[in-house]
Amino acid sequence: MYYIKSLYIFFSTLALIIFFFSTEPVRAKSFEINDIEISQPFEINFDKNRVIDLGFKNAFFELIYSLIKSSDFKKIDTIKLNEIKSMIETFSIKEEKFIDQKYHLNLGVSFNKKKIFKYLEKKNIFPSQIFKEKFLFIPIIINENGNSLSIFSNNPIYDNWNRTNKRYQLIDYLLPSEDLEDLNLIKEKLEYIENYDFNEITKKYFLKNSIISLIFRGDNEVRILTKIYNDKNEIIKNNSFKNINIDNETDLNFLIESLKNIFEDTWKKLNEINTSIKVPITIKIKNDDLKKSNDFELFLNEIDLVSDYYIQKLNKEFVFYEILFNGTIQNFINIMKNKKYNLNTQKKVWMIE
Repeated sequence: MYYIKSLYIFFSTLALIIFFFSTEPVRAKSFEINDIEISQPFEINFDKNRVIDLGFKNAFFELIYSLIKSSDFKKIDTIKLNEIKSMIETFSIKEEKFIDQKYHLNLGVSFNKKKIFKYLEKKNIFPSQIFKEKFLFIPIIINENGNSLSIFSNNPIYDNWNRTNKRYQLIDYLLPSEDLEDLNLIKEKLEYIENYDFNEITKKYFLKNSIISLIFRGDNEVRILTKIYNDKNEIIKNNSFKNINIDNETDLNFLIESLKNIFEDTWKKLNEINTSIKVPITIKIKNDDLKKSNDFELFLNEIDLVSDYYIQKLNKEFVFYEILFNGTIQNFINIMKNKKYNLNTQKKVWMIE
């Protein structure tokens, strides 16, 4: 009996060691920002470390701007370099070269997710999950008396929308192709266009996400009614911009950037992580399948809504995981279903079957 008990303790300890050291947490628990391009004149006082530090700053802001809403940008403007460095796990110089008396650097930086989220929580900022998504975007300019419109030709927003995009932006925009049939259809609906759902047009593009912007152009003001659709939501936005002339390049660029910020913020709000909510969830997995446990840990590492997890205990049948989740129980269950995990929730301690 003592011999059997000793063997059980030995193999339990061995299993724990394997669980703790067999995964590859660095990649899964980090944010990877690659292809940060920096160039500096190669002069007498040239300092390569300063260039790398600038790369750290650029990588940090690229990451943070993809995580937070535009209204929170100012909250992180004053961050110090040593704070940024404290959140870096690793970095790598992908390429460096000298061209025309200039030093060019391509940098990759890996940030610790937990430290990033903790920093944002201290700043009272709720981050979002980084989900890049494609949206069909239809901008329609309607003159102030409401009797004419522009979709393709004579539409500077359509012509310039994708001219400048920022790396941190999550939405990839697909503009509709010039289609006379669509143009005539929209003209037919002009009288009640604010209530039209555009489904006859959007369904042609086989995208689950679309944004329709009705841009009412006046002498001194631009009023914009936007309908944002995805597979679960319909969101309506009303915005107005005074003293804007969309025929002026500066005003046009300002309007486009403002609209993109509104759309990005809406998308981020839909995917927000409430770090103030930490729901404890206990899950057990049979310990006779090491690969299943390893895969589950990798899955937990990849889910931004998982604040933390650890092995609570281990017995001869099961490994028990304690998980802190930034969301609702149903949200966690939905994520598990999407990843094809068969979760038995009938008892207090859930089980992966």
